[in-house]
Amino acid sequence: MKNSLRVHAALFGATFIYAANYSLSKDVMPQYALPFGLVTLRILGAALVFNILSRVVANERIEGRSDTIRSILCGLIGIAANQLLFFSGLNLTSPINASLIQTVSPIVVVLASAVLLGEKITPMRALGIVLAGVGAALIILGRAPGAAHPGQDTPLGNAFILLNATAFGIYLVIVTPLMRKYHPFTVLARIFLVGAVAVVPFGWRQAVAIDYPHLPVLIWSEIIYMVLFLTILAYLLNNWALKHASPALTGVYIYLQPVLAVIIAVSLGKDTFTVTKALQASLIFIGVFLVSKRPKQQAPSSVEVPFEPIQD
Repeated sequence: MKNSLRVHAALFGATFIYAANYSLSKDVMPQYALPFGLVTLRILGAALVFNILSRVVANERIEGRSDTIRSILCGLIGIAANQLLFFSGLNLTSPINASLIQTVSPIVVVLASAVLLGEKITPMRALGIVLAGVGAALIILGRAPGAAHPGQDTPLGNAFILLNATAFGIYLVIVTPLMRKYHPFTVLARIFLVGAVAVVPFGWRQAVAIDYPHLPVLIWSEIIYMVLFLTILAYLLNNWALKHASPALTGVYIYLQPVLAVIIAVSLGKDTFTVTKALQASLIFIGVFLVSKRPKQQAPSSVEVPFEPIQD
């Protein structure tokens, strides 16, 4: 009973951290920091922490050509591209749009698994892919009259978030063999280091351009939140919980994240939740539910498709 409560607490904690980020990031961008600058700070901070943890806890190295290439791809796709696309998209769109579009990651996991691992797509999953795709397309192409702030491009921002969800879905598939072979800190240390090397050329100018001495205390706290809580603590909570949680339970938290994001965004006055968005969200949720259901009487596979709570 106690362990079950801990699992729920860990999953909820990680989900809440992710959900709050959609609104908190909007306080920082673009007035105090630009997207690539935030990404650079976040990835450099995470790379430092995970490399220290790797040396203290795991003390092992990724070896072999195939594992090295895979870890580089994970760093480029799952860290660098994923984060650059996410913060660029969030800077241009609304917190609710971003949180809803990101729920298509499990769809991408299934499609990537079909291409990379040869997993079959059943008619039920195909229907789910179509429904979620329609819901995401309606959000991406929609634009509420007068809702955008100056400098925002909602359709472009939505498209960036979809690409971010795609990158993360592919990352979940290609990182799985590494996570099963090495200690998680070993993998994270390598991929965040690769991500840092890839991101710094794009974001260092924006990172050093931040007026650090004159940042309000609230903005400082939100930047620290993104570096320490969003990247490091949320992963640690997620990683521990997923070792004990069932796929059905983790699926519940996939749907909970956008719900929390909507509540937080509306409560803070960052966004509004309309009937149209509710219908679009319903299409995505139904699609993800159908895709996440495994076919009955399916022979055990040597490589399982990971269904994890959405990460940013």
